[in-house]
Amino acid sequence: MPEGDTVYRASHRLDRALAGGTVTRFDLRVPALATLDLTGSVIREVVPRGKHILMRIGDRTLRSHLRMDGAWHLYRPGERWRAPAHQARAIVATADAEAVGFEVSMLAVVPSSSEGELVGHLGPDPLGADWDLDEAARRVGADPRPIHVALLDQRNVAGFGNEYAAELLFLRGVRPDRPATEVDARALLELGARTIAANKDRLDRTFTGVTHRGRTDWVYGRARRPCLRCGTLIRAGELGAVPTEERRTFWCPTCQH
Repeated sequence: MPEGDTVYRASHRLDRALAGGTVTRFDLRVPALATLDLTGSVIREVVPRGKHILMRIGDRTLRSHLRMDGAWHLYRPGERWRAPAHQARAIVATADAEAVGFEVSMLAVVPSSSEGELVGHLGPDPLGADWDLDEAARRVGADPRPIHVALLDQRNVAGFGNEYAAELLFLRGVRPDRPATEVDARALLELGARTIAANKDRLDRTFTGVTHRGRTDWVYGRARRPCLRCGTLIRAGELGAVPTEERRTFWCPTCQH
């Protein structure tokens, strides 16, 4: 599942392949942007911001988001794509590389000076150079909603998704439905920042310290299976800011209170 660490790796891979190159092909396959052409502009850099990828091209910024199933692939010029062409939403190529965004979403292009319109609402990013633990803790700790919901609100802290929320709450012994105002938000986010930093260079993230398939998570995706710590069966439920945004939650009723 794409979360902040996945976006971090994708952005840096794109940056290594594209930065400094001149755009030879620019194709956004969404109606509102289909006529936009940045061919001839130089790709300055590609950077992550929470779960958003910002591709700075000339004086413009292309924003994309991976959502649940999106991915950016890199190809040599003329190389056969590994995913169906009808899933391609964005193509940005230089003389040396072709980047194809399959099923990416939230595509937008703005002047780079106006990036705040796209990502200015986001909270502190634990993988950003300007990570502010105190501010993130203030935002999360002041949120009266369940802590699982508060962690997923990108306005509080940018980059954590459902898997991180479930696993961090297990590691801190906190039920997902406990009000965020009753949680030590600073300790939780300090752990989160360390964990996502440790995972950002791994192809397969782990929360247990084990990288074997089926042993990387304590509770996420393990409903009705024994807790790896105490043996109690893992429970599952749903929480969200509104019913249409509910996400699956997982917790151990013995290890989390």
